[in-house]
Parts: sequence; structure tokens; C-alpha cells
Amino acid sequence: MENFKGKTAFISGGASGIGLAMAKQFLGVGMQVVIADIRADALNKALATLGGGTMVRALTLDVTDRKNWTIVSDEIDQVDIVCSNAGVFLGGPTQDATYDDWDFVLGVNLQGTINCIHTFVPRMIKQKTGGHIVLTSSINGLFQSGGAGVYTASKFAVTGLGESLRVNLAPYNIGVSLLHPGPVASGLFASTPEVRPKHLSHTGAYAVRLDATDPISQEIFATAMSIDEVGRKVLNGIKRNDLYIITHGEIRNVLEARAKALLAALPDEPIPPARAKGAETLYSDAIYREQITKPAPKGV
Repeated sequence: MENFKGKTAFISGGASGIGLAMAKQFLGVGMQVVIADIRADALNKALATLGGGTMVRALTLDVTDRKNWTIVSDEIDQVDIVCSNAGVFLGGPTQDATYDDWDFVLGVNLQGTINCIHTFVPRMIKQKTGGHIVLTSSINGLFQSGGAGVYTASKFAVTGLGESLRVNLAPYNIGVSLLHPGPVASGLFASTPEVRPKHLSHTGAYAVRLDATDPISQEIFATAMSIDEVGRKVLNGIKRNDLYIITHGEIRNVLEARAKALLAALPDEPIPPARAKGAETLYSDAIYREQITKPAPKGV
């Protein structure tokens, strides 16, 4: 996708962090932008940051509320880029998480993404004008994090969902990109407690606080990437129609190790010809090969 001027972008979780950075980039190329967020005060601050005017609108949205999605979508005439970006984070060993932890994180990170897709994809297909969808996953949607099992599970699900959706929407000229940010100064850790409903507050996990009580997080996020740099990478990824928009090149070793571990786990045995023939139909590597043949994205 290269022609942005005059088109409309929708961004959930758009009042701060990566969502706000996306909004800045889209406005910069002449798009109209709709930012949606559950925090009314954050939306007001975002509007001030973005300069207000007729090119940007703010709508209140709880991404876990399907009726709210219908109300919001009815406010938008046409949408060309959809960014499902709202997210929350809880840390801690997977086995310590309560049902409330699972319901909260999966409700926002996974079900919120499903609600966004279910709301806007049929409309985009009906418009017959193509477009692009960005689903915010995480580097922890690509490899494990024992320190954030619930979050990791939610983001792995978003990754699988996005890859499948890309195959489904290719015939309609609608691209799908998965955003996999590493440590970013997004404010995610601060916003999570703000949006957590009281009825889901029984917790064995925890919200991360970047203070002296957590020196590891302090060290990691002392050099966190700026949200503006992530916003530029997203815009570039949409232009290139990339399957994956990965922000941090330093995760290469982990990705290579995981890929090798998967290949090493394949059974070392002959494959019956009938199964091999069936695999040609069942298992397609086309979207991955498409990504492999592209030149690596340059710094932006």
C-alpha cells in the first residue's frame, strides 16, 4: 500500500504509546485518523498532542465490549487501515496466574483483536477498495517468556490469527501485518492497571513497575526504543506489505534457535507418498516464502 492521502485509519489503543505513534505517522502522510481508547482523559491528551483539527477523531472504546464496537464502527464511514493495537501486560510465572488474570489479558489482547477483525474486515471486503490491517503482537508472540506466560499465550494467538487472516484476505487486496515490538517506551506497564476492571482483580500475576524494586526491567527499558521509531517502522511495513514488522534485530539468535529446535524435533523417518501428496494441499508455505524473498527493511 503506497497511496495514503485522503484515506482513513482506525487505531484501537490509540490514545498513547505505539497507537499514538501510528496516528502521528498516518496524519503525516495525509490520512484521516480515528483513535479509540477506553480512557477518556488519555484521548483528550492525545487529541491535544495530535493538534486536533478535522483530520483526527477520538472515540471511547472498550475492546472487550462487542456492542461498543458496533457503536464505534457506525461512526466511521470508510476505513482503509485498521490497527488492532490495544493491549495489556501481566507478568509472573504462568502457573501463578488466576482465572481473573487469564480473562483480563486474553479478553483485551486476543478477544479485543477478534472483535476488531469481526467488526471491520467484512466492511473492508464490501468496500472493494483494498486496504491494510496491522495486528499488534509482540516479540513474545514469536518465542517464549517464562516471566509472562499469560501475555505470551495471548500474543502467540494473535500471531497465528494474523498469519491465517493474511492468507484469507489476499484475494481482496487487503494486506495483513503483524507488529512484533520488543522493549518500547510505550507506557504499557503504566496503562495496564488503569484499565483493569475491578471484577478481574484477583491476581497471581502482577503488573510490572519500572522502579528500583525491579532492576532487570529497569535495565531492559533504560534503552527502550521510542514509540516514534516504532510508528515509522509500522508505516514502512504497510508500504512494503510485510507479514512481520519486527522492531528489534537483536532477537535474531532466539528466533534462529527456536527455528532449529522445531526442525530438530521433526521425526527422522520416511514419509509415505500418500501423506506427502496430501501435505502439498494441506500445508502451504507461500506467505512465508513471500517474506523471505523480500529485502530486509532498512532503518527508518
